Amino acid sequence: MKSLGPAFNRLWGASLTTNLADGVLSAAAPLLAITLTKNPVLISVLSALAMLPWLFFAIPIGVIVDRVDRRYLLAGANSVRFLIAGLLAISISTHTITIYLLFVATFCIGVCEVTADTTSQSLIPQILGKDQLERGNSRLQISETIVQGFVGTPISGFLYAAAIYLPFIANSFGFLVAAVLAATIPVKFLQDLRTSDSDGTKPDFMAEIRFGMKYLYNNKVLFRLVITTASIGFCYSMSTSTIVLFMVQELHLKPVFFGIALSVQAVGAIAGGIAAPQLSVKFGRSRVMTAGIFLSSLIVLLQGLVPNIYVYIALSTVAAFTISLWNILLMSTYQSVIPAHLYGRVHGTRRTLVWGLMPFGSLLGGFIAKTGLRAPLIVGGAVATVIATLSLPFLIGVSENAEAPQ
Repeated sequence: MKSLGPAFNRLWGASLTTNLADGVLSAAAPLLAITLTKNPVLISVLSALAMLPWLFFAIPIGVIVDRVDRRYLLAGANSVRFLIAGLLAISISTHTITIYLLFVATFCIGVCEVTADTTSQSLIPQILGKDQLERGNSRLQISETIVQGFVGTPISGFLYAAAIYLPFIANSFGFLVAAVLAATIPVKFLQDLRTSDSDGTKPDFMAEIRFGMKYLYNNKVLFRLVITTASIGFCYSMSTSTIVLFMVQELHLKPVFFGIALSVQAVGAIAGGIAAPQLSVKFGRSRVMTAGIFLSSLIVLLQGLVPNIYVYIALSTVAAFTISLWNILLMSTYQSVIPAHLYGRVHGTRRTLVWGLMPFGSLLGGFIAKTGLRAPLIVGGAVATVIATLSLPFLIGVSENAEAPQ
């Protein structure tokens, strides 16, 4: 595997450790939640709070990303996550944890996630050339899936069975290692993207927020792509907000095997990560993206009709393949089109629209689940499939059109 340089390798290392921590948390948090409440609306609130910071903070954090040393901002976000996860482990071990304390911790970790994700994605075009973006994003996606899906998630289930607080201790130390790696990214390999006015001062903070919003709105192709992605993402969050209850209560999966069930699906994501650059070259980036988003939407609908956990996992594995194609090529499209020194602001604006809607989808899914745990998957999958179908003519050439002069 050809190296993409020491700066990317250090960023990659930080990504690996945070993915390990996220994998542990992704299985432990919902399992902890269903020991604290069986109310599907409260379970959906947990999913909503994880995404809500994107609505409130993505744009201002995006401006900050474009104004400071991105290495230290990434390290700081992971350091705060280390502290929060550690405090959460202490509250669990001392039996003082409640569903509401879990809500607060989830929201705070979500704010750090906004910062870390925006910073990491902004560093990639600062580190790599355009011809390296798909390889870099593919490498990050594959390693994320392997570490999160095959190491962190299954380990979490067994740690949780041994002692409920152990996954949160492991999660905490993973973020600490990531913070150290991020802080030591070699600065000499980064492009200097700092900008200032003629008198040496930085532009006004609010003016930069307005600029990022205006830039995205004026690029009609990018703006429509963001709106399409946000609409489908809303449906996905509606579908998955109570998925732990669906798998445990409806499909009768034992909680100890919850992490393993998630890790099996990661096979599809790895295959998608490997295939994305090759399929993009052979068929064109836009065509592969379009196929990925349409098939993944249809599969969500089919998951609501499955007779047992085995069919559900099989479909989820295929869905993971298609979503991986979409995510890798979509991110490469954004990184190719958006100027690197503006990326934090525009990325923050985009994520506000896309991920800012997801908490509302999660809450809606919780209320829909009161009519039946299959209902969120059926309703969300059906609506997402309709949106994807109506968007086919636009999506089929979106990458090429986005890179054309606007």
